[in-house]
Amino acid sequence: MAKVDTTERLSKLRQLMSEHKVDVYIIPSEDSHQSEYIAPCDARREYISGFSGSAGTAVVSLTNAALSTDGRYFNQAAKQLDDNWLLLKRGLEGVPTWQEWTTEQAEGGKAVGVDPSLITASSARKLSETLNKNGSSLVGIQQNLVDLVWGKDRPARPNEKVNVHPEKFAGKSFQEKISDLRKELQTKKRAGFVVSMLDEIAWLFNLRGNDIPYNPVFFSYAVITPTTADLYIDSEKLTPEAKKHLGQDVVIKPYDAIFADTKALSTNLPAAADKAPTKFLLSNKASWALSLSLGGEGQVEEARSPISDAKAIKNEAELEGMRACHVRDGAALTEYFAWLENELVNKHTKLDEVEAADKLEQIRSKHESFVGLSFDTISSTGPNAAVIHYKPEKGSCSVIDPNAVYLCDSGAQYLDGTTDTTRTFHFGQPTEFEKKTFTLVLKGLIGIDTAVFPKGTSGFALDAFARQHLWKEGLDYLHGTGHGIGSYLNVHEGPIGIGTRVQYSEVSLSPGNVISDEPGYYEDGKFGIRIENVIIAREVQTRNRFGDKAWLGFEHVTMTPLGRNLIERSLLTETEIKWVNDYHEEVWEKTHHFFEKDELTRNWLKKETQPI
Repeated sequence: MAKVDTTERLSKLRQLMSEHKVDVYIIPSEDSHQSEYIAPCDARREYISGFSGSAGTAVVSLTNAALSTDGRYFNQAAKQLDDNWLLLKRGLEGVPTWQEWTTEQAEGGKAVGVDPSLITASSARKLSETLNKNGSSLVGIQQNLVDLVWGKDRPARPNEKVNVHPEKFAGKSFQEKISDLRKELQTKKRAGFVVSMLDEIAWLFNLRGNDIPYNPVFFSYAVITPTTADLYIDSEKLTPEAKKHLGQDVVIKPYDAIFADTKALSTNLPAAADKAPTKFLLSNKASWALSLSLGGEGQVEEARSPISDAKAIKNEAELEGMRACHVRDGAALTEYFAWLENELVNKHTKLDEVEAADKLEQIRSKHESFVGLSFDTISSTGPNAAVIHYKPEKGSCSVIDPNAVYLCDSGAQYLDGTTDTTRTFHFGQPTEFEKKTFTLVLKGLIGIDTAVFPKGTSGFALDAFARQHLWKEGLDYLHGTGHGIGSYLNVHEGPIGIGTRVQYSEVSLSPGNVISDEPGYYEDGKFGIRIENVIIAREVQTRNRFGDKAWLGFEHVTMTPLGRNLIERSLLTETEIKWVNDYHEEVWEKTHHFFEKDELTRNWLKKETQPI
């Protein structure tokens, strides 16, 4: 994780800021579709700051520069930022948010600039109100100033092909999905919905692309009205099959035409029965630029996207795909861990973290319906495992130490689903503290896995189930406990999740939600532990039915061993011991047939799934 000297880049940016008459400039991580993972051409915050994590906001004034990020990236940011930058550790007491820091820098009637396509309308509004209180202002600058600094070295926008996602995997035709959306528009009395999130467009039209690494999405917008469906995409990206699939139901328009068209739409809004013009529905994650083109607050209703809610509740075909791909993926992980232990312990092979990650990808790629990885593999030994979103890089990564904790967080994209699994192993003799913390984390994983709760409960309410055992020891972890997962889509998917973020309290869990269950513990400079299974929310039968509500629980689909030698049996209850043994029996039953001709892996699997 080498530092990048940002002195010259900042100097050029400040010169441009002066020319555009702004005193402070905001550089978000996201692209114009508010994507968490972005194409290389949109990595503006990384380019200007040198910090390569997936989350964070950079703010540059004429004299200072700050980067705000969350607990997953504190270590990484500290290593990557040079002396030009102040690190704002989000969520820590006494540390200002990037908005507060921006307001401080803008005191005295200064102008704050931002590319309006990279910030949501609600974020822009809130910041503008705060700035106005001290006489400052927020200014939308159409031309991105970082792009001007980057110049000809900036990567080109991807132009990958877009393919049909077959209905046997999608479980529903795109025409049905659009029909459902139109019913929602009718109920809300809205003139139409502008879709800007890339995974929502991919899901809605049953299409998949490859414009963003690890995420099978493509650059596009869509506008759905009661009578029309327009897809804004560079048409040469669509394969002949994709064009045939969309047929007469969808009008293809140029990607860049979206802003002119939304502006035209806003001036020709249909009148409702009471003669008052109806508004357009816009996702609360859509950009400020898109909101302004539709006429702003008066003509737009910003709300949680109805597509994100529908997409999060998987249908039976999607759930079957999730179960099936996790069995294959679990088998791939088992083969990898068996190989890794044999290389490190029996052959004394020197392997670095990247070589190991590459081997895992190669093993996965042999399996049916494999498309690619779902994110950069986190292959981390010893102290590196304490860096929550560690990304090993050839030349600067570590050699795996068999006498230290090894944490591997990885996932894949399959045509029938998306996987995300973390396992922590020790191929030597773990310390008592490592075993204790591993077992406390395991107890948290089991706490979520076995939770039973009334319909209407949110992931915000369940979060403490995972942390309670660590909390009793005065320990904790600085990340969420679970995130939604797409169906051959983005590995991080809203709106549901388990954690302390406010948005996780807004949407209750529903049968068909697919989420991760991933508590952890990290000892800076020493080791890190995370155990992650993917789970599906489903209705369960309870002895009583208080309030005549449905009651929900979870089904786990991840199928690979947990790491027996790190489990301190004495810290587990009889119920938890039974859970571990039952889980390992299930892993054996569902995956051992993959290794009929692979004695090494079969023996390792047998060893790791023995009762504790």
